[in-house]
Amino acid sequence: MPSRREGALTRLRNALSATLVVLACLLVPCGALAAWAVHSVADTGRYVGAVAPLSADPAVRDAVADTVGDGAVRELDARPTRDLARPFVRDAVRSFTRTEAFDTAWEAANRAVHDAVLRALRDGRAAPGPVTVDLAPVTAEVKRRLVADRMPFADRIPVEHTRVAVVPATEVAGLRAGYRLMDAAAFWLPLAAVVLAVAGIAVAVRRRRTLAATGLGIALGGGLLAVAVVVGRRLTLADVPEPVHRPAAGVVYDTLTATLRTTSWTLLALGLTVALACLLTGLHGRGPTSVRRGRTGRSRTHRAKARTGAEAPSPASPSSPACDEAGNGPPQPPAVDPRL
Repeated sequence: MPSRREGALTRLRNALSATLVVLACLLVPCGALAAWAVHSVADTGRYVGAVAPLSADPAVRDAVADTVGDGAVRELDARPTRDLARPFVRDAVRSFTRTEAFDTAWEAANRAVHDAVLRALRDGRAAPGPVTVDLAPVTAEVKRRLVADRMPFADRIPVEHTRVAVVPATEVAGLRAGYRLMDAAAFWLPLAAVVLAVAGIAVAVRRRRTLAATGLGIALGGGLLAVAVVVGRRLTLADVPEPVHRPAAGVVYDTLTATLRTTSWTLLALGLTVALACLLTGLHGRGPTSVRRGRTGRSRTHRAKARTGAEAPSPASPSSPACDEAGNGPPQPPAVDPRL
């Protein structure tokens, strides 16, 4: 009966350990994704620091030139004037994107957009509506350069503080709920993953094997996270309305997800290292133990044989009485001389 109870307890511990380890491994990529979203993308300083160097990227410059140029041309009054000024405006804007003033305007615009989006996501009492940002400073700088270059009709480009929607009103509520969920998950998911992994290893009967399985699970989670980044890139570029702007969107996506890709590869390498270390230490621990056990067993056998041979003669020994009786018959009494 005690052996049955021990077997049932062992199976229960193994099942509980496996469940805890699986849950921990599932939470690892989710926690990494939530932490990246809150501490990297949702932080204005880190976001601006990541996208500021993109002002020198050719794809980003072309996309900005087309967007700002088309917007400036649409502000003109007469259609013939628009058609005449369109190529000059685009060339002037492309020239502007190669100046230091564009770097300043690019950083200021990204900071303004990011601040506006964060305020809308964090302020639950904000009025319903789209998230907007004022890009009038960028238009004013473009107009100043066009006037300095004596481009026709440049002085007729109006500079007004118009609000440009960066997030539609229909998506604000969903983004706000998702941000709150990510904000909570960024703290609790990594903590829960660590607690579950430690508990699963502590409950396990064979802890080294369980630790190796945990390492493999973490490596698998890192691999899945890397795959998710690749899939997310394809989906993001597919949602870009204008195909000519997809290269710029790809550059921005790659820049923002650089930390997430590094995290995924770190998890993969860490998990494989832990699993390999457990495997090597297990093999190293079993080798000398088996040798010692073999030597101990052989020495005990030799000692037992030596004691047996010293205490009792072998049945096949020629000097034993049993062997004499079998070869010469029973012992005879001594012979008596008849003359006596």
